[in-house]
Amino acid sequence: MKPPRPRKAIDWDEVRRRLEAAGQILEEEFSPPPDKARAIFEARARALAAEPAAAPGPGFEALEFLLAREHYALETSWVREVFPLREFTPLPGTPDFVLGIIHVRGRIVSVLDLKKFFELPAQGLSDLNKVIVLGNGAMEFGILGDAIVGVRRIAQDDLQAPLPTLTDIRAEYLMGITRQREVVLDGHKLLSDPAIVVALEVAG
Repeated sequence: MKPPRPRKAIDWDEVRRRLEAAGQILEEEFSPPPDKARAIFEARARALAAEPAAAPGPGFEALEFLLAREHYALETSWVREVFPLREFTPLPGTPDFVLGIIHVRGRIVSVLDLKKFFELPAQGLSDLNKVIVLGNGAMEFGILGDAIVGVRRIAQDDLQAPLPTLTDIRAEYLMGITRQREVVLDGHKLLSDPAIVVALEVAG
């Protein structure tokens, strides 16, 4: 059996130097020297001063709905409420685009069939028909949509001039066409058009 090797004496001075070196490294990590700290602060200042992300451009929130298999939209500022068409009362002697009248929270509201008003293909009524009530304070009436798609934001620069293939009566009430070929109606023109107002007065 081999005799045990003699233990090497501990160099306490070397141990102390290593501990001091390690402590200095840790101190520099958490408390960097002035020149290094200045560089860090300047980098942070540049990051904070960076310009924020650009705000969205001009546009408006719109209600999108289907009409004769086409996508239409109306600025939500003109929309008062939306609900399914349950029943209505036809009015004889009114233009064919006046579907009839309905009761809405104690009010009598006329409903227009835009497919007839815009001379679009007729597809008949179904349980999916929705009434979109429009109003501007002075005039209120409902328009009929086949289905509601949802609400989304439309950028102003996304609107293009109406296509020349659209009928004259439809183009008169358009704000434009989006790049997705969505027809954006002009709520202000619909609510102030004399032909519609006269028809509704006759219906009333």
